Amino acid sequence: MTTETVPLYTIGFTRRSAESFFETLREHGVARLIDVRANNTSQLAGFSKRDDLIYFLRLILGAEYHHLEILAPTPEIRATMKPGGGGWAAYEPRFLSLLDERRILDHLSRSFFTDKICCLLCSEATPEHCHRRLVAEYLQRAWPELRVVHL
Repeated sequence: MTTETVPLYTIGFTRRSAESFFETLREHGVARLIDVRANNTSQLAGFSKRDDLIYFLRLILGAEYHHLEILAPTPEIRATMKPGGGGWAAYEPRFLSLLDERRILDHLSRSFFTDKICCLLCSEATPEHCHRRLVAEYLQRAWPELRVVHL
């Protein structure tokens, strides 16, 4: 018997054109984009500012947008990535502890991540040093049917 897995995609918008971003989501059938940024209205976010993103997702993909700030790091944790803050070695364990402290699994539903193809959004171009990877792996540990794929 094989166990069916459900993809949980992650994507960053930095160093991507809007065309590349939305076509990548379309190619992978993303129906629900989950924004895990603390600040989703910054002018630096370009096409990925909250209101623009809601519009583009609906118009281009017919996809949902959800902002789950409970999955975003605190300013204090983000500060560890500044010079002298300890870098990723300090960031990762503090962020994972934050997810535990927030009891995110009590606030999230497994079906929310499995009934439609979901994608976690953050700004970092690659997942290696981005909290979206940590969130995806955390959820995968709780719900093994999720298969994390970074776009």
